[in-house]
Amino acid sequence: MRKPIIAGNWKMFKLISDAVAAATALKPLVANANHCEVVIAPPFTALKAVADRLEGSNIHVSAQDLAPEIKHGAHTGEVCGDMIKDAGCSHVIIGHSERRAMYGDTDAVVNRKIRAALHFGLTPIVCIGETLDERDAGNAEKVVATQLAQSLAELTASEVIRIVLAYEPVWAIGTGRTATPEQAQQMHAFIRQWIAQQFDATAASDLRILYGGSVKPENISDLMRAADIDGALVGGASLEAESFS
Repeated sequence: MRKPIIAGNWKMFKLISDAVAAATALKPLVANANHCEVVIAPPFTALKAVADRLEGSNIHVSAQDLAPEIKHGAHTGEVCGDMIKDAGCSHVIIGHSERRAMYGDTDAVVNRKIRAALHFGLTPIVCIGETLDERDAGNAEKVVATQLAQSLAELTASEVIRIVLAYEPVWAIGTGRTATPEQAQQMHAFIRQWIAQQFDATAASDLRILYGGSVKPENISDLMRAADIDGALVGGASLEAESFS
């Protein structure tokens, strides 16, 4: 049985004091949420402070990115996986569409970052998804299949099981437009089938696939009813403790 994950990506919001206040407010609101795993991803500057405040709680802390390198060195501005873990993180978001579009994270880079995360014992939350033009052209599944093939290249089935996938159609991120539960389920089912074909049935069955893209309290229930949707990667609605809870 796949345990759902509800993860909040805070993106480039919140100073340290704001992040700690939000985490502190969230803690009692989700203390009894035993039906799912709760993950929040503050900005790098607040990771340690938030992790310290949440120690002993049921809330996991995630970084929003990591360096593809596994050794410390002359990589100005980068953060190694063991540094992220040292700050109190258990998860890391990789390949978010904003990283892909704005900062040049190709599928090959995503692959290296996944390997780095696994090397350091972090759980990668790997984002994939098509643009509106790609969907309108009928290429959504082809685009996602290519992202999967290149991002998961040369990984084993046992490594894939340690990954969480997040299907985030680019056209639904921060736009207020959400894929219908039927659209999301169709893509999630396609992803699971692809994993079964490329790896094995166990990996496909155990793999958790989240939906992301303008997820809100108003639409989460409908999305979670879909058989292959195992949770959500939440953006704007995760910034306030009440709406996220």
